[in-house]
Amino acid sequence: MDQTNPTNAFIATTGRIRTVASHCLEVLGSAICWGAAMAASAIAALYLRNGLLTSHLGALTLVYFFGGALSWLILVPLTQRFARQRPTSARFAAFFLALSVGTAAMTAFLFAMDYRWFYSRWHAPFGSLIWIFQFLFTGASAVYQFAVLGLALFLPLGLLCLIVVSAYLARQRD
Repeated sequence: MDQTNPTNAFIATTGRIRTVASHCLEVLGSAICWGAAMAASAIAALYLRNGLLTSHLGALTLVYFFGGALSWLILVPLTQRFARQRPTSARFAAFFLALSVGTAAMTAFLFAMDYRWFYSRWHAPFGSLIWIFQFLFTGASAVYQFAVLGLALFLPLGLLCLIVVSAYLARQRD
């Protein structure tokens, strides 16, 4: 009969917990860094465009920060899983595509929800057919407005960060 030492099982379990916890902290820290980079990109673009003369600087900074951070939390682990056994160039392309489209999409979504929250006081009651149309069209107009005005705030700093981070992640082996 095979007997295991309970002390060794406990040590193995705590080692696995530490590994998982350190990985989660690493992903969370990286997400915060990516969100900060996207917020810095938006601030730099606003500074270059009009010297930060906007009354919504704090709200824009938060939207870009959380757009970047949330997209990192969702997409980087997912992309790492699917691009693991691919060549470096394919991993670079996967990270570049996932981070660029994901960050823009998450930021547009947060912008649309902020837009929706502002206009919700004039909309019909929740769940009605008119409310559904108002929700869809308010969201669509917010995403359009973000595509026209907001995507430019990712340039030039955000593109540089995207290239550097994609190259770093592509060279990393799991």
